[in-house]
Amino acid sequence: MSDLLTYMAQSLVNNPDEVVVKKTEKGNTILFELSVAPDDMGKIIGKNGKRAQAIRSIMKAKYLRTGKRVVVDIVG
Repeated sequence: MSDLLTYMAQSLVNNPDEVVVKKTEKGNTILFELSVAPDDMGKIIGKNGKRAQAIRSIMKAKYLRTGKRVVVDIVG
């Protein structure tokens, strides 16, 4: 499922080669760390954080049936 997050991020940024997604599972929680180029941070976060919230909502909806908690961290 990190492919979905990678695809969404690469579609939004100017430097799609610098998009890196790390997935970590701990118990009932899945943590995705999304790393992009510093000049693309604004494009991922969006105005008032709306794009970041939309990305998180899509990822949570994708894992809803599994009963797992999903956290998406955007790091520079």
